[in-house]
Amino acid sequence: MKMNMPVPGAEVEALIARAEADCAGAFARMDEIELCNTRKVIATFQKHRVSARHFAPTTGYGYDDIGRDTLGEMFADVLGTETALVRPQIVSGTHALALCLFGVLRPGDVLLSGAGKPYDTMEEVIGIAGEAGNGSLRDMGVDYRQVELKDGRIDVEGILAALTPEVKLVLLQRSRGYDWRPSLSVEELNAAIDAIHARQPETCVMVDNCYGEFTNPEEPRADLMAGSLIKNPGGGLAPTGGYIAGRARFVELVSYRLTSPGIGAEVGSYAGSYQPFYQGLFQAPHTVAQAVKSAILAARVFELLGFDVHPRYDAPRNDIIEAIRFGSDMRLIRFIQSIQLCSPVDAEAVPEPWAMPGYQDPVIMAAGTFVSGASVELSADAPVRAPYIAYLQGALTYAHGRIAVAGAVQRMLEEGLVQL
Repeated sequence: MKMNMPVPGAEVEALIARAEADCAGAFARMDEIELCNTRKVIATFQKHRVSARHFAPTTGYGYDDIGRDTLGEMFADVLGTETALVRPQIVSGTHALALCLFGVLRPGDVLLSGAGKPYDTMEEVIGIAGEAGNGSLRDMGVDYRQVELKDGRIDVEGILAALTPEVKLVLLQRSRGYDWRPSLSVEELNAAIDAIHARQPETCVMVDNCYGEFTNPEEPRADLMAGSLIKNPGGGLAPTGGYIAGRARFVELVSYRLTSPGIGAEVGSYAGSYQPFYQGLFQAPHTVAQAVKSAILAARVFELLGFDVHPRYDAPRNDIIEAIRFGSDMRLIRFIQSIQLCSPVDAEAVPEPWAMPGYQDPVIMAAGTFVSGASVELSADAPVRAPYIAYLQGALTYAHGRIAVAGAVQRMLEEGLVQL
């Protein structure tokens, strides 16, 4: 039976209105960040004299592809790095991160994760999960060490104690992944990067920047950073792709993994128009601000309903994700199903937990998105395991985020899963 999108009653609308009033200060701070980042993006468009010729498709090897190369230069400007690779051939954030790791690390090297266990999909890349012989870093003779966070923050002293000459790359994951912890601030990341470089200047410090771009006026000063274009920097318009940015010598090594040694970044055509990538970058500061405002609202609403949320509505934001601890599988599943029900695409689909590739627990995911799997569009997902935490992210418009939060509360109220 097809279900209709829940229509909030007067009680739920009153709850949303109260939450919006409480969030006014946090919304205003996000507006300032959006304005700062939009100025920066427009400046790089003007610097590179972007015109219709940059949008033209290319074929074959793609030598001297002005659209591809200029886009990379612009990402470097906006992210504050020496250079960047921006390619539709990078299929996901995990792919971008894996390219970095395989590009820099060699047999006998050590990868050190300085923010605890990385996101679930990285476990098989590293070789701490999955079958031996699948081509992981461990199969290639790269060892792995891990330093846990300390009270949710980077344990700089712990990282320095774990540094040895064999540690050639330190990975810092900015976002929380499926953990109940703060996302890492730019200031905290920069302090850790500076401390690592002071101890071992040649060690590459890499930031998994997924979900974090444009949530602050600046990005981390990392040797390498990587992310997905169907998250923040694609602005909801990029149909695919990823980026890798940082110091030129490290990005060059990664380019050899992207294509082949001796060829690197010189090739790579795209037979579709580059316009969505350029327009997506232009749109990204606004889209991210809309997503963050939606997360702020969700935090306050569910906090008022008595649930633990992370971060709180008035806390600083370093990614677009809001974690809500529901405490039961039924509340978790109904919340995620309600987000799907309030989606513009595939609203009739009913998400159920399933064994998603790359994850160690059954995952339930709401993703009624125009671009398949685009988590800068409103979506929600969770591993179905105690304490049953939902991770809400994205929203191309705040209005959609508001409608979905109100709809989820209404449906859960009607089923007796929440109380006003």
